[in-house]
Amino acid sequence: MHFSRQLMRYGVVGVLSNGIGYLLYLLLTWLGMEYRMAVTVLFAVGVVQTFFFNKSWSFGHTGGTKAAMLRYWAVYGAAYFLNVTALTALVEFVGLPHQIAQAILVFLIAGLIFLALRLWVFRSNTMEMQSR
Repeated sequence: MHFSRQLMRYGVVGVLSNGIGYLLYLLLTWLGMEYRMAVTVLFAVGVVQTFFFNKSWSFGHTGGTKAAMLRYWAVYGAAYFLNVTALTALVEFVGLPHQIAQAILVFLIAGLIFLALRLWVFRSNTMEMQSR
């Protein structure tokens, strides 16, 4: 599957997942949940849900699920750490409202995740498809 098709499909999964996730983030923080805890809960739910959509639909990965899932979790673990660190910095040190900071981070981190999924998590299938 070509880069542009993967990116488009990843975008569809991401927009739906992150759109719903951001609305839930706003709801949870409005209900009183601390913003870092809200992002933690939603990251965990999002990782599980998006793995299956991205594996089969976005990247057309036919390799093993277990190894791909471990790599997927590693990518999302790093993305989570980056998200919470950057969110904290933007809120505590820069003074941005957490709602705006998280909205910005969703897009930045999504781009980094796409590259990691394409180049590492689902790499074998991506490289095979390009060589045909």
